Amino acid sequence: MKTIMNSEVTVLIPTLNEEANIAGVIRELGQMGCRNILIIDGNSRDRTVEVAKEFGVDVIFQNGRGKGDALRQAFNHDGLNGGAVVIMDADGSMNPKEIMLFIEALNSGADLVKGSRFLRYGYSEDMSVTRRVGNRFFVFLVNRFWSADYTDLCYGFAAFSNDAIKKLSPYLKSKNFEIETEVFIKAKKLGLNVVETPSIESRRRHGSSNLSAFKDGIRILKTIIDEFFDGPLTKLRSL
Repeated sequence: MKTIMNSEVTVLIPTLNEEANIAGVIRELGQMGCRNILIIDGNSRDRTVEVAKEFGVDVIFQNGRGKGDALRQAFNHDGLNGGAVVIMDADGSMNPKEIMLFIEALNSGADLVKGSRFLRYGYSEDMSVTRRVGNRFFVFLVNRFWSADYTDLCYGFAAFSNDAIKKLSPYLKSKNFEIETEVFIKAKKLGLNVVETPSIESRRRHGSSNLSAFKDGIRILKTIIDEFFDGPLTKLRSL
């Protein structure tokens, strides 16, 4: 198995009005040796795109709306030619230094590596009680329905082998923040080797989140229920 280096990783970052945050994220990724950075921008009204291009980062424009729609478009982009793909947020809450742990797990045989704020040494500085309770409930349902052992579900810091991207992307349909839940459920359905690694979520550096705890929580619950009634892998393959 070929060893993946940081320089061979493509980092996908969905953006929407993150002018105040994106420069710091790109700079830190560069310090980690990550050179292949792809911004998928949801038609920002500020200077997010201009700032990203000033750093020489590739930018593509989202055709639709929503984080899930952005990631699905990026997963099918021709520019994903590195050894692996990492997805992360643009708000500065995720530490690029943790990517090294993700890549180590991929090199050890994982197909998908997901950050967890609830493993030992992981935690969140930016989670309300409502979101924490909701996340635990969703984790319980997914673990129960699919015999998984996840500790975190609604967190978009993850790394994929290129083969995992090819297997997952044809089946993804989420448009909004429920995309992470769908990815981790379908990875289980597809029999992918999913590994969790501790992750520390900091507070967003500037601005406010686009996530709505209630509205997006309902979407996540609907995704879990829909995936349950969609059936096992054999039916998924026939879609």
